[in-house]
Formats: sequence, structure tokens, C-alpha cells
Amino acid sequence: MAAAKRRTAPRPGEGESIYAHIVGWGMAAPERIMTNQDLSAFIDTTDEWIVSRTGIRERHIASDKETTATLGLKAAQAALDIADILPTEIDLIICATSTPEYIFPSTASLIQAWLGASTSGAFDLSAACSGFVYAVDMATQAIKSGSIRTAVVIGTETFSRILDWTDRGTCILFGDGAGAVVLTASSVEGGVLSSVLRSDGSGGDLLGVPSVGSIDISSIPTLKESHKMGKMFMNGGEVFKFATRVIGESITQALDIAGLTIADLKAIVPHQANIRIIQAAARSLKVDESIFVCNMDRYANTSAASIPIALVEAVQQGRIKPGDNIAFVGFGGGLSWAAMVVKWGVPPPEERGRVLSRQRRQVLYRVAWWRVLLGRTLRQINDVINRIRPERGRMERLRRNYDRSER
Repeated sequence: MAAAKRRTAPRPGEGESIYAHIVGWGMAAPERIMTNQDLSAFIDTTDEWIVSRTGIRERHIASDKETTATLGLKAAQAALDIADILPTEIDLIICATSTPEYIFPSTASLIQAWLGASTSGAFDLSAACSGFVYAVDMATQAIKSGSIRTAVVIGTETFSRILDWTDRGTCILFGDGAGAVVLTASSVEGGVLSSVLRSDGSGGDLLGVPSVGSIDISSIPTLKESHKMGKMFMNGGEVFKFATRVIGESITQALDIAGLTIADLKAIVPHQANIRIIQAAARSLKVDESIFVCNMDRYANTSAASIPIALVEAVQQGRIKPGDNIAFVGFGGGLSWAAMVVKWGVPPPEERGRVLSRQRRQVLYRVAWWRVLLGRTLRQINDVINRIRPERGRMERLRRNYDRSER
């Protein structure tokens, strides 16, 4: 099959600007759903207690066959379908995650191979629950610079694998899932209008996951004895105060940069941490709570995946329409926080004329999968051959030495 013609990144001419538009969106969630009642079977809690304090009723939990990369892959494929873009047209893949498949290679690289995006760059970005906004900003800057034309940004998490399921303060809050968007360059004004990225590392002891650094966890003075290597810890009260402070501040700052006010926004898509945080943010911004897109009741906190998952559902429900100004806001470990203002300029996709492209994508996905499988199999065969060759040489030398001794 002939390779798809690669589109080159546009270069701004004199007086011409490049804008980064979101043209595709998709999400994926594990099949298994764990309700609050399910949790109460093995931890001291109730549905009423969880709902009243968090707004969460259920969450999706990954099976052994569902991973950070496989969920991210499904979300990316769904976003490419909406954008009607072939994987061979992707220039860059950024994966925001705190639960990567490996320390390296990056989860983005795994997804890149399975997509068949053979000419794209790929890397992971770690900014916890702010990661998706950070990643969209990185892709936007690359597009505006003219170095790339098309980027896929993915937020994907399997937090269920880093939770301490005996800790009622954290295990009730999180779920697994993935969301993705496709951004492309355009001369049409709109798309990502502004962003604010912030961090305060002095709050790094408030929530995190001790991992494979270079020191024993017991030697970290800011960590309590109850913190477990590879499991999440959180000071919920301090994180709540931090989140309620930075949401309003960062959205206001992003609006100022874009030359807009809060009255210009049609929707705010926040990180889905806790309904009480959203309610406090609404009071701080002096807006009705209904402007916030919230679905933590069904997905819980999916960290870097929460904003794109909520975005996808808001678009599907008609809450976000072409011409609307919307805002993203994330906050979490680091401490990190970020806000972004976007002018939504993409009409709902039309099915007519899209069947051929969808079929081509499916073919490319299958080819990519077999390419990965074949490449790994051939390397394993080559390794066996390389081990056999020295052994054959050694046996041949022993035989020659034996023949000489017999003479």
C-alpha cells in the first residue's frame, strides 16, 4: 500500500499567524465499573459518605489486559477518526501520564508504534493532574513555531495500580481512563488562545508516589512512615486549600492573556478531583456552578485523563459548540497547576465521505501491530542465533583439539 502523502508544516509568511486548533477528540474507559457499594465491601466507607464529600459514585478500573498504553491507544484512535487524519500524518505524540508502562521507553512511543505513526516524534510528560493542559500547550507551541503541523495529545492513567487499597483517604477518589485530542495548524484565527503553567515544588510532599529514585523512602524527611513505595499518598486538606486557591487565579490569568473575561466563557472543563473543589471555585469566580463540566460522579479522578474525558462528553452532549470560548484548568501533584483558554471552532464531523479514510486507518493500525510483533519476533530469533553461533564455534574448536590429541 502506498504511503500517505505527508503534509508539511506551514511556515508563517509576513503578517501571517499560525493557530493550533483542536480538530479531533476521543476517550476510552475500562469495562469494569467499581461502585461505592463495591468499595464498602472491603474498606470502612459508605456510598453516602463518599458522595457527600466528593461527588463520586463509581469509577472504571483496568483489567489485567488493559494498560495505560492500550487505553491511550484507543482514545487516540477515536480522536483520529473525528479529525479524519491518518496516523502517517502525525508529526508529534505527547502522552501526559503519571502511570507509565515503563520508566522508559515512553508510553507515547508504544502508542506511536501501535498507531503506525512511523514518522512522528513521541514523548511522555509528567505533570500529574495538570499534565494534559501542559501537553496541549507544548503541542500548541510546536505548531505555532511552524516545526510541526499535526499533534496528538493523550492523557491516560491506570491509577488503580498505584493506590493503597487500605487507605480510605485516597483509594475512593481515583479511577482509570484515557482521553486524547488532535491539534492541527491553521491560518484561521482561534483554537488555543492562551495558557498559564505554574508549579510550586515546595508542596511536593503533599501528594505523590515514592518510586525508583536513588534513596530509601525512610531517608526522606518529609514522608511519613505510613507512605509506601510505589503507592500514592496525599494530604487531602492541604491539597483542597491549594486547589480552591489556584483554579480561579489561573483561569483569570489565562483570560487576561487572551483579552477575555469570565463572562466570555461558555464552559469550563476542570480536572475532575472533587465536587466541593468545583463548588468553591464557582464561588471564587462568581459564576454559576453549571458552567463547569463535571463527570467525576461516573469516572472519579482520572488525573491527566480527566480533562479530555470531560471534554469529549461535553462535545458529544452539545455543551460546547463552534465559536464558544472555553477554559481548561488542571491542578495536582508537583504542586502544579495550569489553565488554558480555547476558542472552539470545529463543527460536528460529517460521516459522508469519511468511510474510505476510516478503512485506511484500520488497515494502517493492523499493519502497525504486525510490524511491532514481527520486529520483536525477529529480534528474539536473532538473539537465539547469536547465542548458538558462539556455542557451535566452541564445539568446533574442542573437536579440532581432540583430533590433534588423537594423532
